[in-house]
Amino acid sequence: MLAGGALVALLLLGWALLWHPLAVRRAELRQDVERQGLELAYVRSAAAEIERLRATGLRARGDRQGKSLLALADASAREAGLEGALRRVEPVGERNVRVGFEAANFDRLAQWLEVLGGRYGVEAVEFSAERAEGIGLVDARVTLRDVP
Repeated sequence: MLAGGALVALLLLGWALLWHPLAVRRAELRQDVERQGLELAYVRSAAAEIERLRATGLRARGDRQGKSLLALADASAREAGLEGALRRVEPVGERNVRVGFEAANFDRLAQWLEVLGGRYGVEAVEFSAERAEGIGLVDARVTLRDVP
């Protein structure tokens, strides 16, 4: 009887100290694998979206008819009706251009930035504006970056 009780106690100790912790850890690892599989699927879909957007930006760059970012900023600002407010367009480094406006219509300025991004793949990396005299007018400085 004592030997049988010792055997049962030994089996229970083995289960409590060895088998149960291993089984719990195995279940945790299976959950980790499932979670990581979901994260991998998300990353793959995000990578595909990034490639699609990058291709869109590269195609948009082709619509520039060979214009540099400096020329594009100047010409597109004039096309957007900002020619009277455009004060300077100057290069800043290899891929950046700083554009200055005085008493520019804010709505036109915002539309111009949207067109630059959507049609030409150019992004505004810095933007600052102060209220100017008149309704809806601002003095603004924008730094534009060319797509790689």
